Amino acid sequence: MPYRIVQWSTGNVGRHAIAGIDAHPELELVGLFVSNPDKVGRDAGDLAGLGRPLGVAGTSDVDALLALEPDCIVHTAMADDRIVEALGDLERFLDAGINVVSSGPVFLQYPEPGDPMAAPLIAAATKAGVSLFVNGVDPGFANDALPLVLSGICERIEEVRCSEVLNYNTYNQPMVLFDIMGFGRDLHDVPMLLAPGVLTMAWGSVVRQIAAGLGVTLSDVTEWYEREPAPEDFDVPAGTIKAGTAAALHFEVSGMVGDRPVIVLEHVTRLRDDLGAAWPQPAGHGCYRVQISGEPNYTLDLQLMGTDGDHNTAGLKATAMRLVNAVPAVVAAEPGLVTALDLPLVTGRGLVVT
Repeated sequence: MPYRIVQWSTGNVGRHAIAGIDAHPELELVGLFVSNPDKVGRDAGDLAGLGRPLGVAGTSDVDALLALEPDCIVHTAMADDRIVEALGDLERFLDAGINVVSSGPVFLQYPEPGDPMAAPLIAAATKAGVSLFVNGVDPGFANDALPLVLSGICERIEEVRCSEVLNYNTYNQPMVLFDIMGFGRDLHDVPMLLAPGVLTMAWGSVVRQIAAGLGVTLSDVTEWYEREPAPEDFDVPAGTIKAGTAAALHFEVSGMVGDRPVIVLEHVTRLRDDLGAAWPQPAGHGCYRVQISGEPNYTLDLQLMGTDGDHNTAGLKATAMRLVNAVPAVVAAEPGLVTALDLPLVTGRGLVVT
């Protein structure tokens, strides 16, 4: 019997999750949550752009979806700007005895022990005998599975660096680009992402998880960033970037041992390829990169490209598929909050076209 799935949201990630659930032989879509009234009653296949109906209509009736008693909810609703509400939603799902895979809030990928925001969810999952897995591509696969697997062919490790090097110009999500990341804003304005401690709250989970996987005790986690302005006005699908406003961002979150960074999470985000010329450059059109310094030295580039020719589509799909393909392992996992360190290897079993 396939696992019965409710998909929660149909946005940039959610529509790819619908397609992934439909394609997976071990999963069956039985319900679909939509927050936009205009999407209520529309077929999931239509909302995902599949060109054919799936026989599941979108609804905003939360109680009706929970009453379906699915095996798992694939939760891809935006959490960055509504963390408290997202945590409440996850706790409600777990209280109902439903396993959850979710793209956020991202600090739940590997929260600090005793984290007061994570504790209610862990308690709810444990009490109900279900599991919660929060992941994606970054934070997620590109900086948990990839570096830890690569570490397995090392003799000595001095530093692990995980980088996202992408041009976000086709990422049509104005709230994320402008409000959260601060693109198109005065360089003196501090957006949500760059407020003190926010980078560490989000990507510190990545650094701590790699450290745990490698048996490293960190003395501190630090953060820094730099930005570059637009040389003139230019447009991206999400809006206009005015000359002199933020158009490129480079940040690092570093796990320290004494005064030495040993695990570094780095992002280089541009809205034009010519910006940040002195910063790391991508392989291909955009990539996730793992660099291990030690013996020997390794560089692993995961290049992105969607079938539509857009690397950002591939990144969104990677987040969705990381969750969708993990469902069987999460349903089978021990109750509570599970991480990439707890799950077996998640593969694309059953997805090969024959």
